[in-house]
Amino acid sequence: MMNIFVGNLSYQTTQEDLQSVFSQYGAVERVNIVTDRMTGQARGFAFVEMTNREEAETAISVLNGSDLHGRTLNVNEARPKPEGGRGGGFSRGNGGGYNKKNRW
Repeated sequence: MMNIFVGNLSYQTTQEDLQSVFSQYGAVERVNIVTDRMTGQARGFAFVEMTNREEAETAISVLNGSDLHGRTLNVNEARPKPEGGRGGGFSRGNGGGYNKKNRW
């Protein structure tokens, strides 16, 4: 199993579009287009899981830099999530976030 990051997607790209494109290179297990939690709007990237690593590597090499809906795709192996939950966001140390003693 290989998880693939697909970036620079058009907001009109659907899961069916990605399923169709990637399945030309092998079995696609799952497609997940990432959306904004508040608006539900696509964020311009997705993850595609392919069953066979060799087929996934072929899809990456062929599709990276290719065009879909007028956008040049950025396709590569997804990096694992960092330990400890989500990356980015609010800082709890010096320089940001909510601090009880500085309430106003």
